[in-house]
Amino acid sequence: MGKPKFSRKQYETPSHPWQEDRIKAENELTKKYGLKNKKEVWKAQTRLRKYRGQAREFSAKMGSGDLQSKKESDQLIMHLSRMNFLPPNSSLDDVLALEIESILSRRLQTLTYLKGLASTPTQARQLISHGHILIGDRRVTVPGYLVTKDEEGEVGYSADSPLNDIMHPARPRTDFRSAPIKKEIKPEEAKEEIKEEKPTNEAPNEEKSSEPEQKEKIPAETAKEEAPEPEKKPPESVEPTKDEGPEKKPVEKAVKKPVEKPKEEKAGKENKEAEGKSDEIKEGGN
Repeated sequence: MGKPKFSRKQYETPSHPWQEDRIKAENELTKKYGLKNKKEVWKAQTRLRKYRGQAREFSAKMGSGDLQSKKESDQLIMHLSRMNFLPPNSSLDDVLALEIESILSRRLQTLTYLKGLASTPTQARQLISHGHILIGDRRVTVPGYLVTKDEEGEVGYSADSPLNDIMHPARPRTDFRSAPIKKEIKPEEAKEEIKEEKPTNEAPNEEKSSEPEQKEKIPAETAKEEAPEPEKKPPESVEPTKDEGPEKKPVEKAVKKPVEKPKEEKAGKENKEAEGKSDEIKEGGN
């Protein structure tokens, strides 16, 4: 029957199934590097966690003067420099400062895209899995293979691949240049960079500096013509002109007054009353 292979998992799953920030970060990485699923992100995180754990352990032992830990720490840094994760003259603090993108950028899929052998990261994955990519004389069909510093210059098309023909439709154009995969800047970091750039850009623009000079050259007459005239207020009291005529007064309601009788009638009545009184006096005397 044979002995079946019981391979172990090469990654550790997250401790919590639902974490919004973690899920967003994983989705961005899978889209950016053209990964198949999140298992490839978890593999890179597990490898990075392993390197950091070793660096913390060696730094603790080196404080006590252990020579073996010093030797093992040098071997760790040499391994990381051979994989092109770190420069040769690095320290354990540089190992602790590593990020997951420094590992994902060394994958064969990413380097195939950056070298211009594919137009997109997803196309690079397809070419690798179909056997169109060689590292030296060796055919590699694993997109997640970590390329060393020495192997980086040996990545290319296989000899029997139809993509060696320049006119092949699946091959990128000759003027195509693959854009490097840059690290995404968070909004908080972008604000800090803008604040740092503000003092450097204190020099005024040429247009702004030329404005006052132009204003000085303008003659006084043109300045007066351009200046807006002040608004004239209407006079408070205006006399009526001949054309307009006298002002019309409001019409008052007529009030009925008692009609006065003529003076002659009043005088006649008074004489009659006086005669009547004199007759009464005479009669009383008699």
